[in-house]
Amino acid sequence: MHFDDLKRELQSLPVKYLHHMARGRIHRHFRLGKLRLVELMLAFPPDQILAIETELQQILTTRQERLAIQEARAAARPQKPASPFQAKNRQMKGKPNLGPSQPSITLQQILEGIGVPEPQPFVPDPWQTEAVEHLAYSDVIVSAPTGSGKTYVAIQAIKQAMALNQTVIYTSPLKALSNTKFMEFTQLFGPDQVGILTGDRRDNAQAPLLVMTTEILRNLFYDAASGEIDLRLHTLGLVILDESQYLADPERGVVWEETIILCPSQARLLLLSASIGNPQDLAEWLQAIRPIPCHLIRHAKRSVPLRGLYLHPTGQLVPLLKNQDILQGKGYTFHPDTRQLFAEYEIKPFR
Repeated sequence: MHFDDLKRELQSLPVKYLHHMARGRIHRHFRLGKLRLVELMLAFPPDQILAIETELQQILTTRQERLAIQEARAAARPQKPASPFQAKNRQMKGKPNLGPSQPSITLQQILEGIGVPEPQPFVPDPWQTEAVEHLAYSDVIVSAPTGSGKTYVAIQAIKQAMALNQTVIYTSPLKALSNTKFMEFTQLFGPDQVGILTGDRRDNAQAPLLVMTTEILRNLFYDAASGEIDLRLHTLGLVILDESQYLADPERGVVWEETIILCPSQARLLLLSASIGNPQDLAEWLQAIRPIPCHLIRHAKRSVPLRGLYLHPTGQLVPLLKNQDILQGKGYTFHPDTRQLFAEYEIKPFR
């Protein structure tokens, strides 16, 4: 075999075959790359070059025989009918690339209605007013989407409690959120009316409105149960548990449970969350362990609706749901264009 032909054939082999041929001929061959192995093999004496050529011919013959067997098996295997999606792809592969398809919805339609709204007087929603009113004689759970106005309910409840000279405790699961609420409430009620208690911060601890993490409040209730009465608990009138879906957290949920169980009966509980999966069960549990009723507020309509879209492989920008159904707070109704594409490619919607 000519030198150039031998070099070309060796370079075309997978590296595992080169290592097999180099075994016993090249020291520490397993550390070398493909090009270095070929270079060293071509530098062998003529007698070893002949042995390399013989092994190479055997390897090439064996590879051709295996390839022929695989092709025969593939030809004998029964062919499955292609799915409509595969057939569509085969048709598209044989056609020139004409660019993406016409989008099912335009960018202008997507952005329609987005922007700064016109100034108008604030009017609370009926569910917000209902939540504040029920706090006068019951615990309240508010389950509403993000951005719907749960903080408004908390602020109005705080105003009512402070007007009666009651202490209010606002808890959150995160120090960062506690710091944010502390600054927000300080602007609303004044710096002398708001304090904060976290693991690394303690400001104005005798204020009528205290912001703290839920763990701090749980520890205060533990101290009270052991006889170390905190004077603030005698006037405690309202406890707000923000992000109360943490009740379901495997590691920290026990803190929320113990806080609710140890909360004094004279204080009202206000639980706020956007993602409680079973608020009705939670309301029944609160009513079972506390001597006062629990009122559940469920609000599903988003103040700022979400518009779900996806880019289909055909190049179409398709809305997942009808935007009108989202605005009206209806259930999941697929857009007609989405259904058409699902039917065309036999895609089962995941709901």
